[in-house]
Amino acid sequence: MDAPSVVNDGDAQEIVNRLGVKADMIVQELGWDEDADSNVSEAIEEAIGEELLDYETDELCDIVLLWWREDDGDLVDALVDATRNLADNGTIWLLTPAPGKPGAVEPGEINESSQLAGLVSTTSERIGQWQAGALVARGSSKK
Repeated sequence: MDAPSVVNDGDAQEIVNRLGVKADMIVQELGWDEDADSNVSEAIEEAIGEELLDYETDELCDIVLLWWREDDGDLVDALVDATRNLADNGTIWLLTPAPGKPGAVEPGEINESSQLAGLVSTTSERIGQWQAGALVARGSSKK
């Protein structure tokens, strides 16, 4: 399923700002597939001045970008895995297809899975064809 990119160059800086990405942050990307909007990833890489890290990294990350679709498996397991390299006060941005799009994940499943993984939702953003939700560890003071 090859989705068109919906984030153009003019939107890239706004997206980076909305996701709280700053220069020199360490960002890991999980679950990327051909339907993910590569312009989002590229905008983050440009903002941090580095390539996004993949699942094999051992580095502590300020942000984990997790692309997730309804049929990708167990969301609780994926969120727990995403916390493995998450720095204290780090944020997981869970990107799921927007409601009504193929692969969309029910909000109730996201809430329940987040709680079971020890995370709380703090904010959400619409990014093109994707819904992005910020998840942080319980008790974290970060957005």
